[in-house]
Amino acid sequence: MRVLGIDPGLRNLGWGVIEVTGSRLSHIANGVCHSTGDDLGARLLSLYEQLTDIVQRFDPQAAAVEQTFVNKDGAGTLKLGQARGVALLVPAQYGLTVGEYSPNRVKKTVVGVGHAAKEQVAHMVRVQLPGVVLAGPDAADALAVAICHAHYGRALAGGLA
Repeated sequence: MRVLGIDPGLRNLGWGVIEVTGSRLSHIANGVCHSTGDDLGARLLSLYEQLTDIVQRFDPQAAAVEQTFVNKDGAGTLKLGQARGVALLVPAQYGLTVGEYSPNRVKKTVVGVGHAAKEQVAHMVRVQLPGVVLAGPDAADALAVAICHAHYGRALAGGLA
């Protein structure tokens, strides 16, 4: 089963695809979608088109998205929520079940602690997916979301492999 993990962001949306075979995880691809355009609508459209291309190219059977945490900047949180909407919409358009995980659950699953630093997440993604070349921190986070779904998504989907 191929799982697409998504770390939503309005400027940089991280993505990662893994293959799950029983308890074995394999890296397929990862990258970062960089939004383009001067206004919010154009940037969201750019993310939508790029993510659609990724789903078409890698043909995942499941997807997972990191949940948004509310911070002190309300306007920033709303914009991130709109990017997250794109991250939920694209897989749903292709009939994929989309799991949602809090940042703490992702970190606890991959690193063992819920408040791990980005560097720790990237390190543990490299450990769990030997040979992976990360396209950046956002891609590492997206692969961590996919790994989290590989563990918890079994209960949601009745088993991934």
